[in-house]
Amino acid sequence: MTITRHGLSIGIERVGNDFFLSLKATGKLTHEDYETINPIIDSALESVKDPKVKVFIDGSELEGWELRAAWDDFKLGLKHGNEFDKIAIFGNKRWQEYTAKIGSWFVSGEVKYFENSNEALVWLQK
Repeated sequence: MTITRHGLSIGIERVGNDFFLSLKATGKLTHEDYETINPIIDSALESVKDPKVKVFIDGSELEGWELRAAWDDFKLGLKHGNEFDKIAIFGNKRWQEYTAKIGSWFVSGEVKYFENSNEALVWLQK
């Protein structure tokens, strides 16, 4: 029997005045995954006055999105795009680098792709 894993795990922490959001994407994301995670992100960001969030996305186990989930991801970026200071996308697939470039069109902060997670975290802390 094969078990198919997919979804998003989320971590939220504050370091000094910096607010960090870390996401780990696994498998092929679905609309249901976003229905679960979006309220958590919304609630976390509502509690911070004038948030300037630094985001670390671990996409090393991400296989992609269902079409509706890709739309959900796009809407999330539009809704919170002004609140993101920096987004580091750690991955291992060429299409993830292109996704980072396209994502930068919809957020006010910087978006950068990394193939090394330590380099991504160092960049976020600058």
